[in-house]
Amino acid sequence: MRVIKQTLLPKDNVNTEPSIALNRRQFLERLGVGTGVSLLATQGIAQSFTVNTNDKNDSTQLTKDDLPTTIATDHQSIVFKSRCINPTIETRLFASSNVGGSYERNQLALERMACAGFIVQNPAVTERQYLRFAGTDTQRASDLQNMATGAIAAPKLLMGVRGGYGAVRLLPLIDWQTLGRVMKERGTILTGFSDVTAIQCALLAKGQMSSLAGPMLYSEFGKITPDEVSCRQFVEALTNPNLKINVQNANLTSKQLPAILAADKTQVLTGTIWGGNLSVVSALAGSEYLPRIDGGIVFLEDVGEQAYRIERMLYDLYLAGVFKHQQAIVFGSLTGTGEDSYDKRYDVATVIRQLHKLTGLPIYNGISFGHISEKHSFPLGATCQMTPKTSGGYQINFADYPIIDADKINVEGLWQV
Repeated sequence: MRVIKQTLLPKDNVNTEPSIALNRRQFLERLGVGTGVSLLATQGIAQSFTVNTNDKNDSTQLTKDDLPTTIATDHQSIVFKSRCINPTIETRLFASSNVGGSYERNQLALERMACAGFIVQNPAVTERQYLRFAGTDTQRASDLQNMATGAIAAPKLLMGVRGGYGAVRLLPLIDWQTLGRVMKERGTILTGFSDVTAIQCALLAKGQMSSLAGPMLYSEFGKITPDEVSCRQFVEALTNPNLKINVQNANLTSKQLPAILAADKTQVLTGTIWGGNLSVVSALAGSEYLPRIDGGIVFLEDVGEQAYRIERMLYDLYLAGVFKHQQAIVFGSLTGTGEDSYDKRYDVATVIRQLHKLTGLPIYNGISFGHISEKHSFPLGATCQMTPKTSGGYQINFADYPIIDADKINVEGLWQV
């Protein structure tokens, strides 16, 4: 276990001349610290730097485990830029699923969070490991349960470290009702996706508290080059009380589908949006941790699942009665589905048309969220309005969710080094 040392460096020790380019090791040696420094994760300094390189390892399509990408190497140059702000937003991490595969990647993400204005109060959780998980079940559950018991104060932002698998093991160990109440009182925003869907569903089902479908520490901000659109949309969702998302086509779900699959494509719907990763939502079917919302709007996304597996999970939900009393189903990205080995005509579009026939519900396709780049973060458990557009797409308006003062966030810090 590495010990995180917090040391405030004098500002005049940092060279901010934009014309000087050093490799990462040389830069850290000039600062007098090692590559594992977590200074910027817990202390505010006014200088930061950007990677001047292309991230060849990043992809628009990720796996559920979100395998780590390579961090900057010594031959890649660093350019200094004075764009950091003093971090003031109280932030805690929860590591509910996979262990982070790269210490350096976690540290880079922590530095970016500080540069953007977020004070991460518990960076050491990124270093835990038990088997494939980011700590034992008790350790991982304590990231959330300690707020329910009052052992630690609820922060303004509660960010997942990464997805993968393991969150479902924690559900019986947390007092969700009390946690939801504490988070509401503080206006805490929990953010994550993928395997974190289990946490978000339990929080809404038993704690009546919303969360944010958004990027996570290791998964996004630890990349060599974080996706700028995802970063900007993340901050937009954190700060805008009247968030809007426009969808023009169904391409991210299936190019063979219309944006709206409904008998009446002019209908405006208003309800609570909930859901997340299809694999996780379907695994919760029949349990007390799956939200039961009358007049809800179900959101689903997934990656790396063949069409027949997607259909089987949708049937799990249908047979469990999950789609009863819902107004609509909304699909985000369904990536990496491949071709059916028996018949190439059996694809995602076929599956979703069957779901429409089965449930009779209107289905909206193509929202920009899932295991993709250029994600548009949005609140789950909040009120949303689905409004068709004459162009064939639709607009989603969100309301009734906690936000953060935009003046406290420096969005560019999220993709600087």
